[in-house]
Amino acid sequence: PPPPPPPPPVVTCSPGPFIVFFEWNKSDITPEAGSILDNAVTQYQSCGTAQVMLAGFTDTSGTPKYNIGLSQRRANAVKAYMTAHAIPDGVITTQAYGEDPAHLRVQTADGVREVQNRRVEVTYGPGSGN
Repeated sequence: PPPPPPPPPVVTCSPGPFIVFFEWNKSDITPEAGSILDNAVTQYQSCGTAQVMLAGFTDTSGTPKYNIGLSQRRANAVKAYMTAHAIPDGVITTQAYGEDPAHLRVQTADGVREVQNRRVEVTYGPGSGN
């Protein structure tokens, strides 16, 4: 008899993080960030009704207080992009970390412009794949 057909491929949820970077002191989505977010949105389709966590970060230039606001604006910009691309508003949570030293991708002295630290990390959380 013929062999049984192969099982259908299992679509797994990629929880991320999907990381998008920002220009200095800006929160607008660059074309590069947009293509990463487009991929993140596509991946989300295999994550069921997962929660979406957006964590905003800055580099160490600017005051800590200013950077909390800037990191929130970056997270909000990513949220706006994702909701415009069919991710429900209600599943998205944002968190602003500013220049928190524990969350720098590249450890720098204070006042340093470092692109790796100017970012939003998108992760898909509990409930993923259901």
